Amino acid sequence: MISTDNLGLSFGSNKLFEEVSIKFLPGNCYGMIGANGAGKTTFLKILSGEIAPTSGSVNITPGERLAILKQNQFEFDDVPVLKTVIMGQAELAKVIDEKTKLYEKPDFSEADGVRAGELEGLFAEMNGWEAESDAGKMLEGLGIKTEFHELLMRELKPSQKVKVLLAQALFGNPDILLLDEPTNHLDVAAIRWLEEFLLNYEKTVIVVSHDRHFLNQVCTHMADIDFGNIKIYTGNYDFWYESSQLALKLQQDQNKKVTEKAEELKAFIARFSANASKSTQATSRRKQLAKLSIEEIQPSTRRYPFVGFKPEREAGDQLLRVEGLTKTIDGVKVLNNVTFNIFKNDKVVFVGDNETANTTLFKILMGELKPDSGKFTWGVTTSQAYFPKDNAELFKDPDLNLVDWLRQYSKEKSENFIRGFLGRMLFSGDEALKQTRVLSGGEKVRCMLSKMMLSSANVLILDGPTNHLDLESITAVNNGLTKFPGTVLFTSHDRQFIETIATRVIELTPNGQKDDGLKYEEYLQTLLK
Repeated sequence: MISTDNLGLSFGSNKLFEEVSIKFLPGNCYGMIGANGAGKTTFLKILSGEIAPTSGSVNITPGERLAILKQNQFEFDDVPVLKTVIMGQAELAKVIDEKTKLYEKPDFSEADGVRAGELEGLFAEMNGWEAESDAGKMLEGLGIKTEFHELLMRELKPSQKVKVLLAQALFGNPDILLLDEPTNHLDVAAIRWLEEFLLNYEKTVIVVSHDRHFLNQVCTHMADIDFGNIKIYTGNYDFWYESSQLALKLQQDQNKKVTEKAEELKAFIARFSANASKSTQATSRRKQLAKLSIEEIQPSTRRYPFVGFKPEREAGDQLLRVEGLTKTIDGVKVLNNVTFNIFKNDKVVFVGDNETANTTLFKILMGELKPDSGKFTWGVTTSQAYFPKDNAELFKDPDLNLVDWLRQYSKEKSENFIRGFLGRMLFSGDEALKQTRVLSGGEKVRCMLSKMMLSSANVLILDGPTNHLDLESITAVNNGLTKFPGTVLFTSHDRQFIETIATRVIELTPNGQKDDGLKYEEYLQTLLK
């Protein structure tokens, strides 16, 4: 078990945490959530000992081992891949190193023999005989094949290094596992493997992730950072979100009788409990939900931006025809004879190994690039709004405040209207007068979404709209696009975002495109065959 006792952390006068007393118990997986800047990663670093708290303490049950997913891809560059994984169990790695050096001595003494015996005993106690086999199985599960196991880490691609560092954190069955964004840069098969691993993991897991599908799959609890404190709620992310929103709605409805509230919340708990899958962790979650009292469900104080797109007019059936688009950039052919049709109300996710291909296609469709060959035709009734992956060009005037920036894209120019619009996107009061040069990545994304909403377009093109956003904003964008009565072309790494929005998948390939009319879950199944 790992716990904190009156833990606090301050940076000058800024208090990030104050009097946090919390317990993380074995058998549970805790999803650490909170707005950008709330301190999720910092809290993990406090638990791991990387950052010392200003006050209070972190307590770990004596004899228990803690492991953390390392973020520095270059730390083990001169170490073989298999050894890097085994180094996750530091004591075992030390025993192996000492044992190897001892047996290599040319003048092996009697004292060396005694020490070797001690080391062999420790080696056996720590399952050293299975270490290489276990590490190899983990690497294979994550997609690192046997031929890579003896290579130095420096010889791997960045995406492969991430998998090795993940295997290192998981290796040796640590008692407490801290994972900060573990699904970043993982392919579908590796994420599936990790989900299965954690679902059957009987120790304590604390994870920070913006991947809601992952949180829903593996978490038994949510640890919510809000106003410098942390509260733990039973259930996965969807349960936390929907229950807190329901509780808020019922709290705001003063005419709702207590008994009616109780029945509605009970029905909600029962529905989520029944929908839990049959995996080890989900079974545990179902039992916990069954025991959950109504009083434990609290409305969230978290603020969500309003994201809603309303087209000015309805588009016709034939929206877009793309014929033979080809484009070469810096000597590399990124689009090769791409051909497809988009119809009314299609919501299409574009996928593929080369993200540049998706971005290039969107730029061509928006007239920002010219193809080398091929053509495309928009329907006469269509109007497009575009969310580019790189928005720097739209914020090139650093002296504009947010009101003046958004006014450029609004038919209604009054300050009250613009301020009201910005307020719904969480820029209230003086925040609406912030200059664009001080905006964070997430704030710029919210501005871009505001611009798109004001356009009243019936076709939305979004290249990575969830990048830089916190879970609250991702949820808001997800809901807004799901409800949008028009056509959407988009890219994203967020699986739940894709699954709940996309009606069709188009994969851009080196030979053109793959367009089988599949939904995303069906498409993933083809990748895993």
